[in-house]
Amino acid sequence: MKLQLPAALATLPQSLASLSARDRKLLALGAAAALLLLIFGIIVPLDRSVTRERTRLTHKRADLAFVQSAAEELRNAPPPPAGGGESLLVIIDRSARESGLANALAGSEPGGPNSLSVRLEKAPFEALVTWLARLSLQNGVLIDSATIEKAGTGVVNAAIVLHAG
Repeated sequence: MKLQLPAALATLPQSLASLSARDRKLLALGAAAALLLLIFGIIVPLDRSVTRERTRLTHKRADLAFVQSAAEELRNAPPPPAGGGESLLVIIDRSARESGLANALAGSEPGGPNSLSVRLEKAPFEALVTWLARLSLQNGVLIDSATIEKAGTGVVNAAIVLHAG
């Protein structure tokens, strides 16, 4: 079976031969420029984007594994002790200082009976998760809701509603 080329491709060598040397050089230069534009304008940025997203996915998977292991520890932990008569505000303030989050604590507001809304800014993510787990385990403080946003490498801004159990 003989391979048939389209008519335009079959006559390409003849068409190129009929061009002057100057026109052939100009055509080769244009083809090289188009190839460079394709490589550096599309392929390289696309490759960088894919690499960046793969790295981001790896970090997200590591964060998920950390949170899942912390959740497993919380599920297997003994029931939290009673609050000991301290107010929720005192418990939150003391434990935030002990966990190294005192500088990140941006404010707190009562949210209802036995409830407190806490705002943290530029808090180390791992310290925040550890602090919340510790609050639950040691003081019986539960998380009603939390909004956590990335604020830089390894740090987050968080708005958390806590409830004394």
